[in-house]
Amino acid sequence: MKAVSARTTAGLNIGTWLVSADNSGAKMTKIVSVKKSKAKKGKQVCAKIADWVKVSVKKGIPDMKGKVFDAVVVRQKKSYRRLNGERIAFEDNAVAILKDDKGNPKGTQIKGPIAREVMERWPQVAKIASIIY
Repeated sequence: MKAVSARTTAGLNIGTWLVSADNSGAKMTKIVSVKKSKAKKGKQVCAKIADWVKVSVKKGIPDMKGKVFDAVVVRQKKSYRRLNGERIAFEDNAVAILKDDKGNPKGTQIKGPIAREVMERWPQVAKIASIIY
């Protein structure tokens, strides 16, 4: 995965419920694991903005409920610092669900803003976003 140009703060633990920001059919999801992450022995990994996570769909259309998908964190409530000194925080925690390992999104549009860091790491997800903040 490409590096992100910000000092991102890990703000999403495993088990956190997130809004699905795309129109894939899922409404609420729960983080199951964080892909490509490392942690100290005995420490639980946390997700941050633009991370690749595994999510379980908790609310949504019936054929998606209970299934596990790959997703990208597009918004987080916990503030993080960009290299120019500004701090960014969103109103909610949200993900965009992916349909394959290459980073192609399952939905066709994303509701609400996404972070610029997501655009750097996941360009296919940023293409369907309405606002990049």
